[in-house]
Amino acid sequence: MGYYSDRFWKKNWDEGLDDLKEEDYNTTYVAMVQESFDNYPEKKALHYLGVSLTFADMERYTNQFANMLIANGFKKGDVVGINLPNTPQYLIALIGALKAGCIISGVSPLLSAEQIKYQINDLTSTGKKAALVTLDAIFAGHITKIADSMPGLDLIIATNPASFLPKIKQVLGKLLKKVPTGKVTPIPGKTVIELHKDVLAKASADPVKVEVTPDDLGWIQYTGGTTGPPKGAALNHRNIVHNIKAINSWLGWDQGAGILLSGFPMFHIAGLTVCEAALCLGWTQVLIPNPRDTDHICNEIRNCKPTYLVNVPSLFQMLMANPAFKELDFSGIKGCVSAASPFPKESQVEFEKYVGQGKLLELYGMTETSPVSVMNPSKKAKKLGTVGMPIMNVDITMVSPETGEEVPIGEPGEICIKGPLVMQGYFNRPDATKSTIDENGFLHTGDVGIMDEDGFIKIVDRTKDMIIVGGFKVFSSKVEDVISQHPAIGLLALVGKPNPERPGSELVKAYIQLDPVYKFNGDYEALKNDIISFAKEKVSPYEVPKEIEFMEEIPLTTVGKVDKKVLRTK
Repeated sequence: MGYYSDRFWKKNWDEGLDDLKEEDYNTTYVAMVQESFDNYPEKKALHYLGVSLTFADMERYTNQFANMLIANGFKKGDVVGINLPNTPQYLIALIGALKAGCIISGVSPLLSAEQIKYQINDLTSTGKKAALVTLDAIFAGHITKIADSMPGLDLIIATNPASFLPKIKQVLGKLLKKVPTGKVTPIPGKTVIELHKDVLAKASADPVKVEVTPDDLGWIQYTGGTTGPPKGAALNHRNIVHNIKAINSWLGWDQGAGILLSGFPMFHIAGLTVCEAALCLGWTQVLIPNPRDTDHICNEIRNCKPTYLVNVPSLFQMLMANPAFKELDFSGIKGCVSAASPFPKESQVEFEKYVGQGKLLELYGMTETSPVSVMNPSKKAKKLGTVGMPIMNVDITMVSPETGEEVPIGEPGEICIKGPLVMQGYFNRPDATKSTIDENGFLHTGDVGIMDEDGFIKIVDRTKDMIIVGGFKVFSSKVEDVISQHPAIGLLALVGKPNPERPGSELVKAYIQLDPVYKFNGDYEALKNDIISFAKEKVSPYEVPKEIEFMEEIPLTTVGKVDKKVLRTK
């Protein structure tokens, strides 16, 4: 602990910053957001496809959601999965569930039916009761088929992305097939309701009287691993409150003084955290349900004049490819935050030509650290190509992945993090927790970085088998386990290949060695299509291989493991 123990990077923090005191973050998210409801009732909280909700609206709707859960027998510690894109319903369910003392878990709407089933069953494996808030299209397409195999799922709340829009827009959106929709039908043994019809139109809006403490779990956010199925990172209110307050202080975000536009999905911990922060600050936030619709984002920037943009690098790159983005007025933009995957330095330089010099700020974090642990300065000079330096109350050490010994400044080592932002552990996975958080309280990230003499960190490698696709993490061994169930596959290896259309993003490429017992007719194209169709049924769209190459023999190391280093050079 010699090289990093004095936290020398603090001298390079922006003027006036210091560690937060424990009493600063010894509170709950519910208490924090209530201050915004009290102080800004008539202010616009959310802007969504031309419709606005005030903080008073949000207080009423979140009380109704909480009271609905309680009326359905939900108690403190039960779970609410939120299976939605970035819509007002996501934040209503989030805050409503937390008010009722429940734990929320983001369930990506991109997940397959099998993946949704796995997450709900894992969440209820210790006897917790679960509710799922989902789109009517996902309800009809997935939930009806798997409901019987999710015994812990007690309550299903369906909604539609257009439910807050005027009736004429709802009808037109469905007629023109611009809005996905599905029929909501009864399911034996489950309570099935619709959010607007059964909750927001009927439930009590009285304040909820459930005691929530800083030590209570409020979030179980799932994250993949290089081995095994996804694990739920368990975060308590103190974890989340510390992270939000540290981010707000670091960035100089003032109460009631900003407008946030984020394309980050809320089911991702980074997207969730910035939206939670905006609500606590009394900011207006512009919700983006489809981050790939860059024309819509450009229109929202033009009309809503946000002060901060937050996105994954690939979305910033997609925006730069849209001529309309280059014509926008960025004088009101104070900063652009980038996270979740590497942002190539040359692209960062180009991006700042449009938005303004020094406005782009890259950071580093992970679900297990609530999530942000390292950021570039908000005011002082940033170092493009680095993810910044440790933020408030964060201890960092860098160790050799081979020996576990601390490495000197300037040498590559695994980043290990300690502080009030570190998760409570993996939900119901004591062995995984023990192998990730050491006896000194340091969380081993699996990411390799180099810290320079000023405390700035450059990520030089990441967990060996992880592939980044547009900001989403694809853990190859997990996906390999699923796709290998195809009868033609004898041996399978997935690697990431640079995506020529999106610098900094990757394509999933599959190398396949056929099973010798498989009766193959020699039509490789037909087999490729069949394997891709199989994968689409089993995994998320971004996990499906975009390229397939058949090999007579996949290269192996001397101990018989697939040699991905060789495959990556092909």
